[in-house]
Amino acid sequence: MNERAPVPCPEMVDIRARIDALDTELVMLLAQRQQLIEAAGKVKPARESVRDDARIEEVIQLVLAQAREHNLSTDIAEPVWRQLIECSIAHEFDVFDER
Repeated sequence: MNERAPVPCPEMVDIRARIDALDTELVMLLAQRQQLIEAAGKVKPARESVRDDARIEEVIQLVLAQAREHNLSTDIAEPVWRQLIECSIAHEFDVFDER
C-alpha cells in the first residue's frame, strides 16, 4: 500500500517533497555511519571496549555545539543522537560477536 497522506494546503506539496529529499540524504549518511560502526566492531580488541561512555558524551557535546551553530534545537538533536548512539552500539555488539 503506497497511499500518500492528504495535503492540508498547497504549500505542503513542496515542503513534503523537500523533506522526502532530505530523508533520502539522511538515510545515505546513516548508512555510511553504520559502515564505520561495523568497522569499529571488527577492530576493537575487547567486547568491553564497544561501549565507551566518555566517547558517547564527547559525541553528544560535539553534536550539541554543531546544532547550536546551525540553529537546530538541542531538544531535537540530543535525544536523536542518544538514540542513534544506542542503536549503533547494539549493532556494533552484534558485529563484534559475529567475528
